[in-house]
Amino acid sequence: MSPFSVILIILTYFAVMFTVSWISSRESSNAGFFTGARKTPWWIAAIAMVGAPMSGVTFVSVPGMVGVNGTAMGYMQMCLGFFVGYLIIAFVLVPVFYKMNMASIYQYLDTRFGMSAHKTGAWFFFISKMLGASVRLFLVCVTLQLMVFEPLRLPFLLNVLITMGIVLVYTFRGGVKSVIWTDVLKTVCMITAIVLGIVFIAKDLGLDFSGLVQTVRESPYSKVFFFDDVNHPEYFWKQFLAGIFTVVAMTGLDQDLMQRTLSCKDYRNAQKNLVTSGLMQIPVIFLFLSLGALLYIFGSAKGISEVGDTLFPAVATSGLLPGIVGIMFVVGLVSCAFSAGGSALTALTTSFTVDIIGTAGKSEEEVTAVRKRVHLTMALLMGVCIFIFHLLNTQSSIDAVYKLASYTYGPILGMFAFGLLTRRKVRDKWVPVVAVIAPILCFILQTNSVRWFGGYQFSYELLLFNALFTFLGLCLLIRRK
Repeated sequence: MSPFSVILIILTYFAVMFTVSWISSRESSNAGFFTGARKTPWWIAAIAMVGAPMSGVTFVSVPGMVGVNGTAMGYMQMCLGFFVGYLIIAFVLVPVFYKMNMASIYQYLDTRFGMSAHKTGAWFFFISKMLGASVRLFLVCVTLQLMVFEPLRLPFLLNVLITMGIVLVYTFRGGVKSVIWTDVLKTVCMITAIVLGIVFIAKDLGLDFSGLVQTVRESPYSKVFFFDDVNHPEYFWKQFLAGIFTVVAMTGLDQDLMQRTLSCKDYRNAQKNLVTSGLMQIPVIFLFLSLGALLYIFGSAKGISEVGDTLFPAVATSGLLPGIVGIMFVVGLVSCAFSAGGSALTALTTSFTVDIIGTAGKSEEEVTAVRKRVHLTMALLMGVCIFIFHLLNTQSSIDAVYKLASYTYGPILGMFAFGLLTRRKVRDKWVPVVAVIAPILCFILQTNSVRWFGGYQFSYELLLFNALFTFLGLCLLIRRK
């Protein structure tokens, strides 16, 4: 696929995205930017929430993981846990958030514990979301550099400026209102790309529907459940429980993803949104994994040696399938990347404005001025982070950022769990100390787990221990009457 073809596809998508953003951002206000003025229909929010957790990295990584390290379709075990996690968010967290009428979910920590806990939750979110979103956009910039900018001999810095400029422009006025409607567009593009990939690979291999099902089922990539070895990272109960608490922490306690839910009219509509989107994600993720199995089968038959993250791009742009597959791959990748970037930028602006700077006592005009300055600053900072990752030019730095981001959600989960499960007051000024110590203890635990626990390796369940250490630390801070 030539650079000019990719540019044309991307420009066409941007034209559609900016049109959607412009329509949704009319009559914008601070309420519209932060919470969508609580006017989003629940079914629109549900469609948006299907695609919301998907980034450009996820779009290429989930199909690729099917053939890596013998995991097959084991990711479905976490997906089943995801649905239970959505139920907990819907019926435990959402009523609390709506009762308190919050623009940012971390305002709960202020009401429950005090200002130090509030700031701690906001800063932990800020660090994880800024680094995580920057890495995701960096990987997309690398892809665009290879496909477009490098063949045209354009520098990476220009790539970053254009990328962040696009993300900034379409979210600047509408905020979460624009994010929701572009997420709907993203969900449609993503599912279309997956379905077309499955259909045309099956057609090329001469498979009808029953033959397609049989081929995937009989392949070495079809294993879903792992009950044999408790020490294996894919062991069912580790994955299932991790799926529950990962969703509770990284969706229910993440300002980025919860802004869509909080834009519904009331908590009943928000609950409909979460239950529906949780159900819809199960078949969508299964389609992703089924596509992954077919990509490995197709690649083996056609002599394509790529595996993991590079497999889907290699097959989609190889010319062995109809051009529409390559086109929708580019559209799906771009829609995932820019929608996730815009969503993260909006959430960072909301949290920093409401939680860290504060809006109490400010007029609508003053809040608008602060919010716009913060929005510009967040975009600039994200662009700087992307360029720093480019200068480091090492995969280990990316891995380190992802690990750091996963550690930062544990203290947030622990603080919310303590607040919801107990009624005790704590010494608020010491909460930041507990929130820092808990991840350090988890790092020590993970580093020594094989030696201490007979070969046991921690996977995503480390998040639970992070939250547990935070919970126990808060117990030590309980005020005595």
